[in-house]
Amino acid sequence: MLKFAGVDSMDQAEDLVGSELQIHKDEREKLEPGSAYTSDLVGCAVWTVSAERELRLGQVAEVQFGTGEAPLLIVREGAAEYLLPFAAEYLEGMDLERKCIRMRLPEGLLEVNAPLSEDEKRQFASSKPRPRRKQK
Repeated sequence: MLKFAGVDSMDQAEDLVGSELQIHKDEREKLEPGSAYTSDLVGCAVWTVSAERELRLGQVAEVQFGTGEAPLLIVREGAAEYLLPFAAEYLEGMDLERKCIRMRLPEGLLEVNAPLSEDEKRQFASSKPRPRRKQK
C-alpha cells in the first residue's frame, strides 16, 4: 500500500489510475539474490547452456507479464524472436553488471518459438478442419 503526499481521498487517488511510478535507480530496494528489476533485464544477452554447448540467443528486448506464473523474456536477434519464461528452474546464472543471463532451457522450447517453414505452413493449412455442409 502506498500513500502519496497531497493525495488524501479515494477520488484523488483514482486520478492516478494508469500512471507509472518511477523510482531513481539509486533509491531502489536491494533485492534478494536471484531477483532482478525488469529494467535491469532489458538489454541483457541471453545464452542457453547445455552439456554440449553454449549458444547466444539474442538480447532481452522487453519483459512481458500476465502470461503465466513466470514473466516472459522477449529475446530478439535479427529476425529471430524467442519467448522464454524467466523462471528459477531455467535460470543458470545472471550477471546484471555484465548484462548477461544464462539459462538451461527444456528440450524443444526453442523449436516452439521457431517460425514455420513453407512446408510446415502448407501442412498446417491442409490439416485445418473444413466446414461441414448442411445436409438437406
